[in-house]
Amino acid sequence: MTFHSTEPVPRATGAGAGVKTFVTAVLLTFGVGLLGMVGWAVLSSGFGGFLGLVAGVFGVVWWRSIHDKTVFPKVIPTKSVVILAVVNAVLALILILTAG
Repeated sequence: MTFHSTEPVPRATGAGAGVKTFVTAVLLTFGVGLLGMVGWAVLSSGFGGFLGLVAGVFGVVWWRSIHDKTVFPKVIPTKSVVILAVVNAVLALILILTAG
């Protein structure tokens, strides 16, 4: 027996969905790089950079787990993009403060 839902599946339409997907891809990539640089700055070694990159990979895995088992879902909530931007801003601030 197969279950067929009668509720419509949300679809990404328009340029806004594409822009959010692009911004999400940029922020995820930038965030992983920032984590690597923050790790390097905090521990002053390549091992810190490696740990930062490992933390970035776990961050992307966590992002995937909260968005229906895909990194770029069809509909990305605006709240998720804003939170990702804030996390990147905090990481950039930490990097600026530790690099000085």
